[in-house]
Amino acid sequence: MTAAEAVAGVLLLVIIVYACTGVADYGAGFWDLTAGGRDRGRRPRELIDAAVTPVWEANHVWLIFLLILCWTAFGPAFASITTTLFVPLALALLGIVLRAASFAMRKDAARAGARHVAGYLFGVGSVLTPFFLGAALGGLLAGRVPEGNAAGNELTSWFNPISLATGLLVLLTGAFLSAVYLIAEARRRGAPDLQGYFRTRALVAGVAGLIAGGAALGALLAGQRTMFDRVIGRSWPLLVLGVLALAVSFWLAVRGVTRGLRLVAAAGVAALVAAWGVAQYPYLLPFSVTISEAAGAPATLRWVLVCSLLAVLTVGPALTLLFVLDQRERVGEDPTTSREATVGTRG
Repeated sequence: MTAAEAVAGVLLLVIIVYACTGVADYGAGFWDLTAGGRDRGRRPRELIDAAVTPVWEANHVWLIFLLILCWTAFGPAFASITTTLFVPLALALLGIVLRAASFAMRKDAARAGARHVAGYLFGVGSVLTPFFLGAALGGLLAGRVPEGNAAGNELTSWFNPISLATGLLVLLTGAFLSAVYLIAEARRRGAPDLQGYFRTRALVAGVAGLIAGGAALGALLAGQRTMFDRVIGRSWPLLVLGVLALAVSFWLAVRGVTRGLRLVAAAGVAALVAAWGVAQYPYLLPFSVTISEAAGAPATLRWVLVCSLLAVLTVGPALTLLFVLDQRERVGEDPTTSREATVGTRG
C-alpha cells in the first residue's frame, strides 16, 4: 500500500464515522421538522434536544477533518470537486449555517414563537445539508466531475437522476439512523411512548431508504454502467452486510432490545459507505483521475498520515469521553431546571 492509498483509506474511514454520527444528527433535525405542531411535537422535540445538544457540534468535527485531509493530500481532486459541484456544496453549507444559527437561537429565544421559527429553520437546514451532500456524491458516482477547475457542468454535474436519488438516499439513511438512535435514547430516559413513536418512523424511513437505494442503483445502471458493475461486482458482500445489519437493527428495536442497537445500525451504514469506496477504488474522480495521479508530494502524504494518527490519539479519546458522559447524563443543562426534564414524563 502506498502512502497515497493509506491517506485515501483514512478519508474513507472519516466519511464512515461522519455518516454514522453527523448524518444521524441531520436525521434528528428531519424528525424535529416533521414532528407536528407545538403541542403535538413538544415531547419528540424535547427528546431530540436532549439527545443532540451535548454532541451535535462534536459530531461535525469529522467533516472539517475530511475537508482538510482532501485539500492537503489531493489538491487537484479537491479543486475539481469544489468548483464543479459548488452549487450543491454551497447549498449544503447553507444548511449547516441555518442549523447552527437556529439551534442556538432556539435555545436562547425568550418567546415561544421565536423558538418555533428557529426550530423550523433548524429542520430545513437538516434536510438541505444531507440531500445536497448526497447529490454531490452522486455527481462523483456518475463520473460527472472531470479534472480541472470548473471543468464540469455546474448544473448537470449534480442535477441528474443518479445525484438526486443519492441525495434522497443519504437523507433517508440519516432519518433511519437517527430514529434508531432515538429509540434507544427514549428507552434510556424512561419514555416508552416515544420508543413506539420513533419505531414507526424508523420503519417508514427504512422502507423509503430501501426504495431510494434501489432507485439509485437503477439510475446507475441507466446512466453509469461502469460504476454499477463495480458496485454489484466488487461490493455486493458489503451491500448485503449493510442491508442485513440495518434490518437486524430494526428487528432489535421492534423487540425492545436496545443493548447494542446503535452499534448494529451504525455498522450497517458503515458497510454501505465502504461498498462505495471499494467500488470506486482506485479512482478519486471516476473514471479519469486515480488516487496516485491526484496525490500530493510524498513528504506531504507522510506528514498527513502522522497528523491523522495524532488526531485520532487526541480527538478520539476526548469524543469517547464526551459520549460516555452524555450517556451517564453528566453533560448538558441542569436536569432539574431544563425543558428536557419533561421528556421522561407524559405531558
